[in-house]
Amino acid sequence: MEEWEVPTSLEPAEVKENASSPIVNKSCESLECFMVLIKAEKTAIGSICFLAGPVTLLENALVLGVIAATATLRQRPSYLFIGSLALADVFASCFFTTSFLDFHLFRRSDGPTAYLFKLGGVTMAFTSSVGSLLLTALDRYLCIHQASSYKLLLTRRRALLSLLLLWSATTFISFLPLMGWRCPTGLTPPCSRLFPYINKGYLACWTSFILVLLALILGAYVLILWKAHRHESSMTSLQGAVGSGQARMRMDIRLARTFGLILLILVSCWLPALSFMLADVSVYLTRNQQRAFAFCSTLCLVNSAVNPLLYALRCRELRVALLQFLQKLCETGKCKKSTVDPIPGLHSVETNKCTVFTEDEMPRARTTRLNSISEMVKNQQLNTSK
Repeated sequence: MEEWEVPTSLEPAEVKENASSPIVNKSCESLECFMVLIKAEKTAIGSICFLAGPVTLLENALVLGVIAATATLRQRPSYLFIGSLALADVFASCFFTTSFLDFHLFRRSDGPTAYLFKLGGVTMAFTSSVGSLLLTALDRYLCIHQASSYKLLLTRRRALLSLLLLWSATTFISFLPLMGWRCPTGLTPPCSRLFPYINKGYLACWTSFILVLLALILGAYVLILWKAHRHESSMTSLQGAVGSGQARMRMDIRLARTFGLILLILVSCWLPALSFMLADVSVYLTRNQQRAFAFCSTLCLVNSAVNPLLYALRCRELRVALLQFLQKLCETGKCKKSTVDPIPGLHSVETNKCTVFTEDEMPRARTTRLNSISEMVKNQQLNTSK
């Protein structure tokens, strides 16, 4: 382990020379070369994992259970993609938390096969999570860009097929190092300073793949906002009302804030870790940079904890289904029944309805409720006249 440390007594010029010297290529006898966290850092990073891990597992398992238990939601492509995202984040909370703590805190040294198998599980979970985010963004894009033919373009069968292709591709890509694409020299010397036994070529390809997915997600949301702006502008020009123009402006602002928040969290959580991975391919990382990467990698787990709040629980129908699900659990546990009337079911919801925005972002929903209220008033007036 001492072979990886740079003496503190060297002058800056000597340190730079030492970084480019053959010491970089010296062998690493065990995985302890990559266990760089000091005691205070272990405490901080352990607290993050012990807090974010269970919260992520509970949130996403609850979302996944609600979708699986609600027949109407299972028929909708939008909620199938949200369920795939929740499943990937469940795997991420389990695989990342256990592997990360086992390696950095408990200093467990596995063999190449065991280590690459654990790393493959973490990679599969995070890759599937980003892939599910892309499918969700594309679903929202089709919903607003091809609203008239959305049901024909994105059927439940096609959604399931896309999920099957996504999980097959991510599983294959994630376990490529275990299948043979690994560092040819092992630890003598290691190819990467971030991941033992990982080939730099594989690391560059996987990082570039994730960056492409993030760029596609960004592009999809930009197109959604642009299309929504054009649609509301055309509606305003046809109606010619000042109030509708103000409503359009408010909707544009809400959409911009929502998508801006989604993209800001996504980029903030993923870009630091991906930047270190790209740097590891081309330059020699110091121990301080290794420590910084360990903290940045926990942000990916934080992103998995935030995903249910951004994509699932903002949907009104899923919130209603969640309350129904909790009521059933309460009745099963012989809890005291509530005196409040049961929550209306989702049976009246159209099977393949497009779900893109939240309730606050769709003023049309309020108009529909006002129309229904006016119809009730008219019916009451007719009954009174009779």
